[in-house]
Amino acid sequence: MAISLTPAALEHARKFVQGGNAVGLRFGIKRTGCSGWGYVVDLAQAVQPDDTVFDVDGVQVLVDAHSLPLVDGTRIDYVRNGINREFVFANPNATAQCGCGESFTTRTEAA
Repeated sequence: MAISLTPAALEHARKFVQGGNAVGLRFGIKRTGCSGWGYVVDLAQAVQPDDTVFDVDGVQVLVDAHSLPLVDGTRIDYVRNGINREFVFANPNATAQCGCGESFTTRTEAA
């Protein structure tokens, strides 16, 4: 599988990475919220030894080994919601999401 970006997410990621002089976009998870896992998107300044790197039309998306089983196959979109803009995630591994949408659970839990 892989990580994919919609055209809107790809355009935003390109600007984000170029503006931050980064090697790519870091995508992963952290423990948070009432359902357990929350998404993390940040600039990657370097490729770490345990990273899997996905090239999405010239944008590198880096995912650490801990996060990969829970986010593999995720499609990332970038949407406008009123005056706010945000990344939105379609994760085939998520089995439930909390009511506010901040966190998710899966059948496969990372250690």
